[in-house]
Amino acid sequence: MLRLLYNAMMDHPRNSLGGFWHKEVYPWQMWLDGLYMASPYLAQYAQVNNKPELLNDVIMQFLIVEKFMRDPVTGLYFHAWDEKKVQKWCDPVTGLSHHFWGRSIGWWYMALVDVLDFVPENHPLRDKLLVIADELARTLPEFQHDGLWYQIVNLEEREGNYQEATASAMFMYAVAKAVNKGYIDRRYNKIATEAYDGIMKKLIRIDKDGTVNITQCCMVAGLGGNPYRDGSFEYYINEPIRDNDPKATGPFIMGCIELNK
Repeated sequence: MLRLLYNAMMDHPRNSLGGFWHKEVYPWQMWLDGLYMASPYLAQYAQVNNKPELLNDVIMQFLIVEKFMRDPVTGLYFHAWDEKKVQKWCDPVTGLSHHFWGRSIGWWYMALVDVLDFVPENHPLRDKLLVIADELARTLPEFQHDGLWYQIVNLEEREGNYQEATASAMFMYAVAKAVNKGYIDRRYNKIATEAYDGIMKKLIRIDKDGTVNITQCCMVAGLGGNPYRDGSFEYYINEPIRDNDPKATGPFIMGCIELNK
């Protein structure tokens, strides 16, 4: 099965730079979400099977995203990039989507931190990944409110935006682990501890029967497809919100483990 998954990824379509398409139905598009779905697995596969060229391939995915999808003004990352610049959701000049969706950045940061586990200390590109990790750690507090981050990270004052659990839990985990592993400075641990406090104070609900719930989870968000998702602010804030989405509970549990190390 592991080899089957590896072979499937090696046959997966790519853009002209070698970046994996998010899916075959989303041609020429890289989404932040996709870095988590493939990269940690491929990095570990590369280590276990002594495939340095595969590890270089994985690292290249991050470097492409950092080059084309990071906003130099805010330090945040746009949700997606269409190399051909033809999607209705993208800027026709840059090919970038228009908003900083919290969970997509959370997926990206978790992927980066998890992949670093498999990059040797003497790898020539390791320092570049560490710089990327540090830059985002410096950026996150600028958009953290009561320990949490909003569905659209930089538009906290816009009506309808809300403090979102999956992104907040993902940032909590990624920062706490990065600190524990020495990927970023220990002073950044405050980001994770404040995220934990914010989740506990504002997003945890305990029912009368003792059931513990994590609330305000965006169920799903994407771009394109049918019906077409246009990537507007109104689109992101109107996707369904639910309790106990695994994309919040999983990172929250992993983040708690890291904070207790």
